[in-house]
Formats: sequence, C-alpha cells, structure tokens
Amino acid sequence: MPAGTGRDTGTGTDTHGRGKGRCRRRPAPEGREEPRWAARKKEAQPQRSRKRRAAASAPALAPPPPMEAAGGLLLPRGRPRRPEAVRLRKRRSVLYGAARGAAAQPGAGAAGGTSALTALAVAVRVLNCALVRTSFVPDEYWQSLEVAHRMAFSYGHLTWEWAQRLRGYSYPLLFASIYKALQLLGKDDVQLLYFCQLCSWFTWYSCTRTLTNTMETLLTIFALYYYPIKGSKMGSSCKYLTLIALAIAIRPTAAIPWIPLVFSHFLREQRKADLILHNCIPVGLVTLGISLIIDRVFFGEWVLVQLNFLKFNVLQNLGTFYGSHPWHWYLTQGLPIILSTHLPFFIHGCVLAPKRYRIFLMAVIWTVLVYSTLSHKEFRFIYPVLPFCMFFCGYSLKHLKAWKKSAASFLLVSNLLPALYTGLIHQRGTLDVMSHVQELCNDSNQSQAFVFIMMPCHSTPFYSHVHCPLKMRFLQCPPDLTGNESYIDEADVFYSNPLGWLNKEFYNDTLLPSHLIFFSVLEQEISSFLALKGYEKTATIFHTHVPQGRVGSHIYVYRKGLK
Repeated sequence: MPAGTGRDTGTGTDTHGRGKGRCRRRPAPEGREEPRWAARKKEAQPQRSRKRRAAASAPALAPPPPMEAAGGLLLPRGRPRRPEAVRLRKRRSVLYGAARGAAAQPGAGAAGGTSALTALAVAVRVLNCALVRTSFVPDEYWQSLEVAHRMAFSYGHLTWEWAQRLRGYSYPLLFASIYKALQLLGKDDVQLLYFCQLCSWFTWYSCTRTLTNTMETLLTIFALYYYPIKGSKMGSSCKYLTLIALAIAIRPTAAIPWIPLVFSHFLREQRKADLILHNCIPVGLVTLGISLIIDRVFFGEWVLVQLNFLKFNVLQNLGTFYGSHPWHWYLTQGLPIILSTHLPFFIHGCVLAPKRYRIFLMAVIWTVLVYSTLSHKEFRFIYPVLPFCMFFCGYSLKHLKAWKKSAASFLLVSNLLPALYTGLIHQRGTLDVMSHVQELCNDSNQSQAFVFIMMPCHSTPFYSHVHCPLKMRFLQCPPDLTGNESYIDEADVFYSNPLGWLNKEFYNDTLLPSHLIFFSVLEQEISSFLALKGYEKTATIFHTHVPQGRVGSHIYVYRKGLK
C-alpha cells in the first residue's frame, strides 16, 4: 500500500516505534500540534466550496494514480468507489404542462409565447362574437334566451318541453339575471340585450351559441383542467367534480363523456372512501339541492327535471319525432364533419399519445357509441367531446417538428373560410328578419300589429329579440305524448296543404295577421291567397345559398295593405 495514505489497519507498531502508516497514534495533548494524518482525514470530506478554493490555490502535484474503468467512468485505481448523488431535474409533461398554462414554466421566452397565444385566442373569440350573425339550431334561443326573457319581463313563449318539465331554469337564470339588471338600470333596449348576449364570456368562448350544449362543453374544458390525470400533481377532485355536477344539472347528458374518466380516477385513487364520502356525495347533494330549489321557484312545485329529461330522450327515445339517423351517422358524418381538417391530426395524435392519455380517447369512443344507440342525432350532441379530440390534435402538431408551421398554417386557412361563411352568411335570414319585426315596436299602430311566422317551427327567435309585447304567432310542432300513432303536428298539417290551411284558419278577414313571414319556396303555393287578401311584399331577406325542403334561399315579409 502506498505510504502516506493515513489508513489505519490496527496491526500494532513497528520495531522502531515510529508510525509509518501501521501504528496507532495517541491523540495529541492539549496545546500540541495535531498529527498530519488527522488533518488529512478531516480534509477528506470538505464542503464543495472549500474543495474548489483548495483546488484553485493548490500547487502542482505529482501525476495522478493510474485510472481504471468502472461502469463507463474512469476512477483512480485502488481507491474505493463512492456513489455520487444524482440530481434529477423536475420536468413537467410538455403536453399536459401546456394545457395547464406554460406561462408558469421558467424562461421568459416560453412565458411570452404563451401569453401572446392567450391574447390572440381571446382576440379571435371577441372578433368571432362580433361577427357571427347566423342561426344554428332553434334551441340556442328557445331553451335559453326566450325562457330568460319570460323570467325577467313576464312575457315570452315557453315550448312544450317546459310544460312537460323536461328543462330546468338553472341555465336560463344566467341570462334572466342580466336582463333584469338592465331593466332596473333602464338600459333594456333591444340593442343592449343583443350586445349582452354576444359579450357574455361563455358565449364568445363557445362560438357565441347560447345552447346548453355549449355550456356543457365549456364546463367540460374547465373540468379537464382540474382532472387528476395519472402522473400529475395539479389535479383537484373537488373542483373537477363540482364542474361536472354543474354541467349535469344544466344538461344531464354531460355525464356521458365523464363516466370512463371518473371510473378511471376511482380505480387509481388510493383513498376511495374519502373520494366518495368527502367529494362525490357532498358535491352531488349541494348541486342537486340548488337545482331543485331553482326549479321549485319557477315551476311552483318540486320536480326533478334531469330525471324527466333522461326518461324522454333516453328511455322513451321520443326524440325520433324530430328525425332519425342510421346508427353509424356519428362515425361517418358527425365526428368527421365536426373535426373537418383536424381529422388526420386527431388520428396521428391518437397513435403517438402516451398510454396515460388514452383515457381521453376512451371518453371520445364511449360518448360516440352511446349517442349512436339513440335514433335522433345532431352535431351539437357530440360537441362536448371536441376538447378531448383537440388534445390529440395538439399532441400531433407538437411532434411534427419540421412540418409544424406548415400544418398549423394549413389548419388556420382551411378553417378560416368555413368559419367566416357559416358565421356571416349561411342561415342568417332568420335573425335579420327579426330586425324588421322589431321596427313594429316603434310603430303607432303597434297594438293592431299581428305577425304570423309561417316557417318550420322555431325557425326564428321570438320575444327575446323583439323585446316588446307584439302579437305574434308561429306554427307549432310539439310531439304527441299520448301514444296516438296518427298524430300530425300543426306545421306538418300546414305544409301538406298551405293554401287550404290558410283559407280555413283565416275564414274571417278580421282574423288576418297584419304581417306574414315565410320562406321563398312557399310564395308560389299561396300567391292566390296573398293577392285575394291584399298583401304586399315589403322586404326580401337573404337566408342561405343551400335551400332545402321547406327552407328557401330568401325570406319574404308581406304586409296587409290598408283599404
């Protein structure tokens, strides 16, 4: 063994009594110099900063001992190997970190880029809010704004769903509160009401539609933020369950995409009893209690609208009254059309995504399969799964590397034109015509005005866009709940023989409406009635480039001439 290593072997002293690395030395008496071997032993484990200072000031030494390979490293031969502490850099998942806000990540570049994207997203949504002038489906007005108008101003039409207790007042209450506040401030003119509708945060965030489906989608996005995905420490069981409960209170079908997600969370949760007792049950009871109280106030009796909704739409499947589609419609038309040019990126992202994110794909598949079992199908029903799909689209773009900018540009251009066309042009006539109707509110003959809308039922908004108690009527189309197989609603009876229906309905001239509103495809059939009763065309309003069935390309407004 080399001399001077200071290693104590405990073998006694040599014959000369001098310590050469083998003898045991006694501790130095107080006041005497400490032996050199003890000083070297103290210096064997100094602090990192002390080592560096010593290395910088130390004179040149003899060549180091020979080196030997050990586990891929070169270590001094003969010296014992000491394990070096490994420092692990904390790293958040790029994908999930971005979803939670990359601005919190270190580095001004990342924070600045994310802030710019957030500002751009807000600006685009606000612009979208200001530009959209088209109609989507009747529910965006008839199950939200029209009900809210009745709640706030005591006049407005309630559809048959409210008579059957299938809808709840929780969602319309949001709009009614704004309407009532404007009324109390004396700012309840129709322009401000429309302005408030467009500027509501959940409206511009969810494509300006006041559908319960868009609110369901919005709450789903927020709930995803707090969902405790595997490997994440940023989830919150209470928060995401509360958001789900609110979505279910507004629209019970919101529970469908969350069934696999909640079940997966339950399986991964170590404290399953705490999850149920301290989160699920309290959140569920509080949300249900609030919903019951709100509906009790406006219905005048205790009613569980969520249960009635499920009975009608799922158990009885009475939605087929409004049309039915083949079982594969969501797979072959619904989801592909909603995703549009995002579809290849969605598929690519599903292939690349890590295993822990596959639960989101399971939610998409499960939701589509459940809705496929129902005969009545609409694009808006699967709108809440779009955030899950965009999760995989984003993952695909993240891994395209050299093609990332080109792919992003393609998505922007390919979606911009359809968005502008459908938001500004397609099916805008049913909203524009209500501006003509609203002008009657300022007419001196307002009390004598009677507007009859001869269109497929619920084609236009109603009092929520007119905001004055004009006498108005439209063709009704409630489903039959008595089991009568030969039942035909009023709209179908009208369109089977429009001229005969009008002559029978308005047999007396005193019953005639002052204004008739209808699609251009109906004009030729009722032209003799219009001429005989003295009606004159006062407005022609564009509606769509794709007329279909009972829906024409234009809307005509006829006014009865004064004799």
